[in-house]
Amino acid sequence: MGAENASVSNSEDGGSAGDGGGDGNTNYGTQVLLNVYDLTPLNNYSVWFGFGIFHSGIEVHGMEYGFGAHDFPVSGVFEVEPKSCPGFIFRCSVPLGYINMPPSEFRTFIESVASEYHGDTYHLISKNCNHFSDDIASRLTGKHIPGWVNRLARLGSLCTCLLPESLQATTVKQLPEYHVCTDDGTTESLSTTTHEPTESDDADQDKLLLSPSAASSEVAFVKEIQR
Repeated sequence: MGAENASVSNSEDGGSAGDGGGDGNTNYGTQVLLNVYDLTPLNNYSVWFGFGIFHSGIEVHGMEYGFGAHDFPVSGVFEVEPKSCPGFIFRCSVPLGYINMPPSEFRTFIESVASEYHGDTYHLISKNCNHFSDDIASRLTGKHIPGWVNRLARLGSLCTCLLPESLQATTVKQLPEYHVCTDDGTTESLSTTTHEPTESDDADQDKLLLSPSAASSEVAFVKEIQR
């Protein structure tokens, strides 16, 4: 994968990441954070038993990147201001390490990864936002996110036959427009086709938490690199 070829150096502490290696090169050291959100206030109780329903994103160079569902076969990777993903309740940040990568190089990296995470491939059990965060964390720092963040999905993968079909669906028909963040900072949008209400729409309402609120101007999907 092209994204895996990005040149990344990581360290265990901010000091070594900030010294530029002593080779005279410009320092682009930045911390990699996992930002975790509650999808439901019930997490305040269930977390004591080691369970919870969480959304997560990776913060790098002052922006947070996550993965959400939509109906299009294009990038489902989006960016928001750190710790403020709309529709979710911020819980905590988990330091994952430091990297020394120019913002432009990271942008190329995340756009390449976006081609592997199309919105219409989102799956609550096998390919959700936490799988995305774990993948990015591993590629950048060599570390995985804490197991508790995606524990329910792992348990669900072992007993999918016991889960309602609505929880195993791969698409979420909630986005009136798909907004793409381009290289020059502007946005492009693709309108969804209008459809008459069907019986499945009621089930779709149960999946609104799979993606950030599309109505918010704070969310922009990352434009993928065409291969």
